[in-house]
Amino acid sequence: MLDDSFHVFDTTLRDGAQREGVNLTVADKLAIAKLLDEFGVGFIEGGWPGANPKDTEFFQRAQTELTLEHAQLTAFGATRRAGVRAADDPQVAALRESGAPVVTLVAKSDDRHVELALRTTLQENLEMIADTVSHLRDSGRRVFLDCEHFFDGYRHNPDYALSVVRTAAEAGAAAVVLCDTNGGMLPADIARVVTEVGERTGARLGIHAQDDTGCAVANTLAAVEAGATHVQCTANGYGERVGNANLFSVVPALVLKHGREVLPEGRLREMTRVSQAIAEIVNIAPATHQPYVGTSAFAHKAGLHASAIKVDPDLYQHTDPALVGNDMRMLVSDMAGRASIELKAKELGFDLGGDRELLGRVVDRVKSMELAGYSFEAADASLELLLREELGRPVRYFEVESWRTLVERRADGTTMSEATVKLHVKGERVIATGEGNGPVNALDRALRSAMEGVYTALADVELSDYKVRILEGTSGTDAVTRVLVGSTDGHGGWTTVGVGENVIDASWIALEQAVTYGLLRQGYEQ
Repeated sequence: MLDDSFHVFDTTLRDGAQREGVNLTVADKLAIAKLLDEFGVGFIEGGWPGANPKDTEFFQRAQTELTLEHAQLTAFGATRRAGVRAADDPQVAALRESGAPVVTLVAKSDDRHVELALRTTLQENLEMIADTVSHLRDSGRRVFLDCEHFFDGYRHNPDYALSVVRTAAEAGAAAVVLCDTNGGMLPADIARVVTEVGERTGARLGIHAQDDTGCAVANTLAAVEAGATHVQCTANGYGERVGNANLFSVVPALVLKHGREVLPEGRLREMTRVSQAIAEIVNIAPATHQPYVGTSAFAHKAGLHASAIKVDPDLYQHTDPALVGNDMRMLVSDMAGRASIELKAKELGFDLGGDRELLGRVVDRVKSMELAGYSFEAADASLELLLREELGRPVRYFEVESWRTLVERRADGTTMSEATVKLHVKGERVIATGEGNGPVNALDRALRSAMEGVYTALADVELSDYKVRILEGTSGTDAVTRVLVGSTDGHGGWTTVGVGENVIDASWIALEQAVTYGLLRQGYEQ
């Protein structure tokens, strides 16, 4: 179990949930809390009990439905109202009754906010802080205090901002968190202010950074370098406006770059899985270029990079992707050289290292196809089929004689598409038709209808994604089109690519390869 010398505090369920487009149910919040606990954070801020029914229900259900191994559940709320004792304030009562062992209070630390927004005196604000912190401490709660707008307040009236920090610490706050609420600070200023506040107050300090300047992670790390021992972050950087300091960038930086043990042993390897799982719950596509956990975080495209990686992966990687649960990927494109192709082929299970002529042939073919509009970066299945052809082991489960599609606009206003395919399967000529809500759907159904009698496992193969792109430099109805088709058989997924003079032609190429690769995965003999 980790000691109390450093706090990783997650506020995804409160601050992160303020991101535009995010609307978490109570079940969502419980599921995310379990994932964060699996990752090993020390504190999970669950929301503001009493402020809305959803957060109140979350804390009620958490008492019986949420068993945490590493984290402590934290309730968020404000200091008592002016003129009311903390013991008599209903909002403070909701914090006590939440069942959370830890409470985070937010307080004004900018004198202008005290007088203009809170509409009370500077002295009364200090008394509100002291009374609420002391009351909750006497009630058996551990208390953190968030100093809202601290850096702006410190710039305007440093003496008052410091008095807020001292008051909270003297009342028993376990950490006083300096908040860059507007997200306007830069790392050098963060480091300077945190150093000065630590020296002048002696309080244990934390940092809460918003990302409005794109510096939330850097600001958080600068604060740690300056003495902060409590960091507040959100999963994947979710949060209001442009977001908060990203938990999955701050933590690996602390562990891998600073050598701090801020997670339980072995938990860092769960980071990519947890990041992607949370993204699925909030219904936001995982950011492919996110540091450490993105699918492109350790993806290499340039031929020069691939040549070096072939010798030693550390030459073009700042850390081992396995440490954060991610993988290195080689991307094959028109920028590929022999090393890129060789490493990608090895990733797909083919050793091309001893055949320079073959490597050169594959490189030339890939570059030629990319020039025509193909893209193999996201279409490993198509690339594998290409490699098999160049190795003299082409995959052919059927031969295409012809195909066609018809689109009929009916009198009642409905549109129906019909497709006919003529194939040779296992020496037999097969003609099949299919109807669908579009020509591509009709082609897919006709192709399956023609083959499912022989290859029964096709029933398990489904299309999971379909993307169309009109290629740059072309326009109008005769534009060259690229289609990516995603498929799954319930045990895994694959992507194929087709390029054609129109969307139907490109779609057929991608569909044909999708079915071929699916049968290959099923282990069918040709």
